[in-house]
Amino acid sequence: MPNHRTGGGDPAHTLRLLWRQPDEGPRRGPRQGRSLDDIVTAAIALADAEGLDAVTMRALAQAVGVAPMTLYTYVPGKAELLDLMLDAVYAAMPRPDRSSQPWRARVAALARDNRDLFTAHPWAAEVATGRPPLGPGLMAKYEHELSAFDGTGLDDVTRDAALTYVLDFVRAAARSAADARSAQGDSAWTDEQWWAANAPLLAQVLDEQRYPTAVRVGAAAGAAQNAAYHPDRAYEFGLARVLDGLAALIDAAEPMQGRAPS
Repeated sequence: MPNHRTGGGDPAHTLRLLWRQPDEGPRRGPRQGRSLDDIVTAAIALADAEGLDAVTMRALAQAVGVAPMTLYTYVPGKAELLDLMLDAVYAAMPRPDRSSQPWRARVAALARDNRDLFTAHPWAAEVATGRPPLGPGLMAKYEHELSAFDGTGLDDVTRDAALTYVLDFVRAAARSAADARSAQGDSAWTDEQWWAANAPLLAQVLDEQRYPTAVRVGAAAGAAQNAAYHPDRAYEFGLARVLDGLAALIDAAEPMQGRAPS
């Protein structure tokens, strides 16, 4: 389960920060020499390089060249900072006009955009977003991604659920891919070297008579992808099944005038 989640700070204060609304009452503390955007950008760079656990207020203060206590005049703590970080990377996502494309192409593209986000910022896939940061970045992302289902005949509640379904798949795929990269990085061997080195022992313990289907299918899959698990193949296969499932849902929806082709 993720150790990091959005919405952990004071909601009113967090929303003011997200929308860059001034605090109520006089500001206290040292004069600010950097902008809030500078702080958020530095935090994102630190998370990209070393992971979310490395983003401490002390480390961030050092990165931006301010005293640790000065940092608290920008943001109350890591909970609010995390919301700001996530909203900032959402705001930076591309949002091209894909209205002329069929819905399958639009949904596949929004999945790809989110996969690219998690590739560029792996820490973002680790954050639980049950209480999403309702900032301008998230709202622009949500508005854009909902449009992928225009003309499909889905009602509003189902459209939201369909988008969540796609995004949950992409997040899970991104986390599995990150785990595979981490395992590869921690090992002195490539996957091919590991399997080659252990092939004699595996041949002894994996009895084809006892596990006929597992041995046959595992060998075929391993030979096809040169590993027990291939993130790109798993993603492409899973996305196709997600789109097939949505197609069944959309085909069952009430027809609409101007309904988009698949």
